[in-house]
Amino acid sequence: MSDTVYVLNGPNLNLLGTREPDIYGHDTLDDIAGRLEDRARELGLSIDLRQSNHEGHLIDWLHEAQAYDARAVILNAGGFTHTSIAIHDAIKSVRTPVIEVHLSNPHGREDFRHVSYVGRAAKGSIAGFGALSYMLALEAAARF
Repeated sequence: MSDTVYVLNGPNLNLLGTREPDIYGHDTLDDIAGRLEDRARELGLSIDLRQSNHEGHLIDWLHEAQAYDARAVILNAGGFTHTSIAIHDAIKSVRTPVIEVHLSNPHGREDFRHVSYVGRAAKGSIAGFGALSYMLALEAAARF
């Protein structure tokens, strides 16, 4: 097992910091990446953080994480969380543990956000703690 943790981010997460900050906060994805990288170094890990608005990229990266024997994947699939059977199936197809992450609490929001195909396949889920959700997921990944 390598010491790399993939941090994969789905659609619209490139707009963090400006997109609905009352829901998602003011931190940008770069802010989150910097904090993750600092903590990962303290834990003896490295971070490979990526973002795409395209479902297929996320699936390819899940496959890649397994091919490179990554320690874990932290996945914020954004809106694909609630729609993508293909991402669900990709998570089920790899042996790399996947931790689902959300900045907001999907269960406290619109009804359509209450279903998580990612969560049904992931090892665990962390949601509702803003950018701290990513840090909590990293702490969990360090223990695999």
